[in-house]
Amino acid sequence: MRIGLDIGGTKTDAVVLDAAGGVLERVRVRTGTGPAEVLDSAERAVREVIALCGTQTDDYASIGVGIPGVVDRETGRVHHAVNLGVDDLGLGERLRERVGVPVQVENDVKAAALGAYHLLRLHGSAAFLNLGTGLAAGIVADGRLWRGARGGAGEIGHIPLDPRGALCSCGQHGCLETIASGSAVARLWPSKAALPAIELFDAADAGDRRAQDVRHALAAGVASAVRILVLTVDVETVVVGGGLSNLGERLLAPVTEVLQGWGRDSPFLASLRLPERVRMLAPDLSAAAVGAALVGAAEAVA
Repeated sequence: MRIGLDIGGTKTDAVVLDAAGGVLERVRVRTGTGPAEVLDSAERAVREVIALCGTQTDDYASIGVGIPGVVDRETGRVHHAVNLGVDDLGLGERLRERVGVPVQVENDVKAAALGAYHLLRLHGSAAFLNLGTGLAAGIVADGRLWRGARGGAGEIGHIPLDPRGALCSCGQHGCLETIASGSAVARLWPSKAALPAIELFDAADAGDRRAQDVRHALAAGVASAVRILVLTVDVETVVVGGGLSNLGERLLAPVTEVLQGWGRDSPFLASLRLPERVRMLAPDLSAAAVGAALVGAAEAVA
C-alpha cells in the first residue's frame, strides 16, 4: 500500500492506495504554518490515515507528498512555499525519519496532474490546469509526468499576454496568471465576500455589466491557457482543477463559448476541437493526494 499527502495552505489531505491504485481511506487535518508545523501536520496525517486502515507503517511501501513551492526531487527539500510560511524544509528526509517509510516529494500541481490522469482514467497525453491563487499546469504523457529540462514544464501562468498589463508576482507584466486565477479575481473584483468568485458570477448572472466584463476576461484567460497547452504540447485532454474549478459548469460554459467563438473565426483553431478537450475536475476527487501516492512509487515517475 501507498500513502499520498496533499499539503495545502489550510489543510492536508491524506489517502491510502491499494496495490491496484484504489483509494482505501482518506483523512484531512489542519495544516500549520512554518516548517515545524508543516512537518507535524504531515506526520499527523500519515499516522491518522494508517490508524484508520488498522495497519502499521511496515505495511506501506512509500509515501508521496504534494506541496506548493519549489521542490528538489532528489533531496526532498522544499523552497519558497510562501503560503505555508516555509522558505527551506528538508521535508522528505525528516518525514522519513519520523515514520520510517521512504518519502518522495513533488510539486502539488504536478502531483495533481498525475492524480487526475489516474482518477479520470485518461489515456495518451493530458494537462492539469490548476486555477488556484496562481495559475500553472502539470503535464502527463502516457501515464508519466513530464517535467521538462529543468522542471519548468507547465509554468504557463508566467507567459505574458499583455506587456502593459498588471505586474505579476514573477516580475513580468500582463502574465496569464494576472488574468485567470484567484488572485486575478481578487484584483479585478475587490470583495469582502468569503467566496469572491461566487459573488462575481452571481453579480454577472444578475446583470451587473462590470461583473460580466470580469467574468468574460476570466473565461478568456482560461480559454487562452487551454489554447496554449494544446498548441505547445498538443495534449488530448485539459483537466481544469484548483479552487476556481469549484464553479463547475458556471465557469466551463463561458470558457467553452470563448473557445467556440475562436473556432468560428479560425478554421485552424476549429480543426483542433478545443472545446471537446476540456474537462472539469469534480471537487470531491483528491487528485493531488492520489497523484502524490503514485509519485511515491518510483515506477510511476519518469
